[in-house]
Amino acid sequence: MPTATATRFLYIARHGEASPDETELTERGRRQAAYLGERLRDVPFAAVHHGPLPRAAQTARLVRERLGTGVPLHVSEAAGDYPPYVPRRDEFPEESADRLLRFVEQFPESERDRGPVLARAAQERFTGPVSGDEPRHELLVTHAFLAAWLVRDALDAPAWRWMGLNHANAALTVIRYAPGRPSALVMVNDTSHLPTDLRWTGFPPEFRP
Repeated sequence: MPTATATRFLYIARHGEASPDETELTERGRRQAAYLGERLRDVPFAAVHHGPLPRAAQTARLVRERLGTGVPLHVSEAAGDYPPYVPRRDEFPEESADRLLRFVEQFPESERDRGPVLARAAQERFTGPVSGDEPRHELLVTHAFLAAWLVRDALDAPAWRWMGLNHANAALTVIRYAPGRPSALVMVNDTSHLPTDLRWTGFPPEFRP
């Protein structure tokens, strides 16, 4: 295995706002993706990765249009929408355990079984330093759960703590993975590239500032 000698900058973006049946982006979602692409157009990306679902794939394509066709576009099941970790009751704070367990139990058993497998694959594929002499910049267009899981992982927070780390549509998170250093959060859930009327969609209303 090649030695990891260079820094990776992982740019994580949640997909744009989706239609009620989640088969496509809304008009606002397409605008969000366009603004995200404009913000990132000067970043020297080595690749754009996205999940297989339409809302992530469409967002990635719209962003890539503004980055240039020379940036490879890769679909990855590990970048999809799934619960990345299923906690036990004794992992939760006692005062919130019942509510958090109800949230987890809403997912089909097949998703609860498969999600952690995909989350491990995502960590292996998208995180950590890289081989080479130059920093590598990669964009991951994904969903709120995986974005939260990767933030939690970067902070070495308890595994259950992906819950409650929310991301708005087309929000941007950047994590730096440098050799010999702890991973570092550069920014989290940043929507400054979006006009006011396009910010905070997909984010719990009670958490909005």
